[in-house]
This record gives sequence, structure tokens and C-alpha cells, in this order.
Amino acid sequence: MNPIIKIEHLCASYDQKEVLQDVNLTVYQDDYLGIIGPNGGGKTTLMKIILGLKKPSAGSIKFYQPATSTEGNNEPREVKEITMGYLPQYNDLDHQFPISVYEVVLSGLSKTKGLFARYTKAHHQQVLDTLERMQLVDLKDRHIGALSGGQLQRVLLARAIVSKPDVVILDEPNTYIDRRFQKQMYEMLEQINKDCAIIIVSHDIAEVLNNVKHIACVNHHLHYHDTADMPREKLEEHFLNV
Repeated sequence: MNPIIKIEHLCASYDQKEVLQDVNLTVYQDDYLGIIGPNGGGKTTLMKIILGLKKPSAGSIKFYQPATSTEGNNEPREVKEITMGYLPQYNDLDHQFPISVYEVVLSGLSKTKGLFARYTKAHHQQVLDTLERMQLVDLKDRHIGALSGGQLQRVLLARAIVSKPDVVILDEPNTYIDRRFQKQMYEMLEQINKDCAIIIVSHDIAEVLNNVKHIACVNHHLHYHDTADMPREKLEEHFLNV
């Protein structure tokens, strides 16, 4: 398995209070990692560091890409950054803003073009392909304010994956959606995981255990579990004693 993210001896602080202590974690190319832990335990801080939104106070975070055929070896190479898709817990979309489903998904490609450049034909085709994959073609011209919670979450997930990222990070994706759409969302994530790594931050232990490959329990320190096939009671015990 090729690593894409390596975190070593990482520490992080807020207002001189240490939130993360000596955290070590490797995320692999085809990973489906669930991050769980109590509120205030450092889950969100760890996610912000991975996204580049916060700097650690100590330790390192490194990114990797698979070696190309011209490089003559199979060792992954260290790179400055990798592409990431992000589904935030609280979306910052103004529901009254006159923007369509298509335009929201297209905005997920803004970093792949120049600041003043137009979107290309290839960009628009990428959006159409993603809308089809996420079963949103019939909604592409709909105003976002007219969407249900489940539909909006699907649109934001489409925006997160349209750039074909190396990893998709989801922060509490069950927020504002009903049980019926939760099942559909996890089925979609299973398909997305065939193309990229997924990191999902959630307090819903049962749903995480049912869907991910590996578990990281974060409560200032990090305990990594190589399998999600473990009793919920044991995990809840770790929840309190990581």
C-alpha cells in the first residue's frame, strides 16, 4: 500500500493549551479511515492540520504521490501537497444566493484553473460526469435553496469529488440528513473509495464501524485500529481512555 499522508510526532495547541500530543498516523492511497473521539479531543484540529488550515506546534506532516513509471522505482515520492476534497460539517452556502446545483459543483474546480481563466470544455464535462455519478443530473439547474437536506449534502459531496482528489475529507457528514439518505451516502462513498482515499470524522460510532476500513480514536492522543471489525463497547472504552 502506498502512503499519501504521513503524520509523525505531531502536537498542536490552542491558546497555549495542548490539544494534540505525539500523534502518529499514516493514510494510504485506498484508505477509508474513520476518525472518532469526544468533543474537544482534537478531531477537528487534526483535520485542519491535514487540510493545511492550521500549523502543528511540533512534529511533521508529509504528503506523497505514487512513483511514475519514468522514475525507475516503486517508492512513493514526497510532494509539497496533494489534492483534497472537503465536505464541511456546516456548509457556508447562502441558501438565498442565486446559484444552481451545476454552479456549486463547478466551483469545486476553481483551484484547477488560473485566477482569471475561464472554465474549459473539459471542466464542464467533469461536472456533468460527476452529476451523473451522484445522481444529480435532474437537479443540475435547480436553485440550491430549493433542495432538501439530503440533496444538498449530495451536491456538496459532488463538489468535493469533482476535482478527482487524492483524498476526500468529510466532517460529520450525517448532519442534517435522514437515515434513508445516510444509507445512500455510504453506498456512494464506497464507490468513491475505489478512486481515492476517504477520511471521515464522525461521532456516530455505529455508522463508522459499519463502513470504514480502519479507525483512529482521537482524544489528545491517537489510537489506531487496523480493522473496524471490533466490538463497539471496546471502542467506546477507548473513546474515554485514549
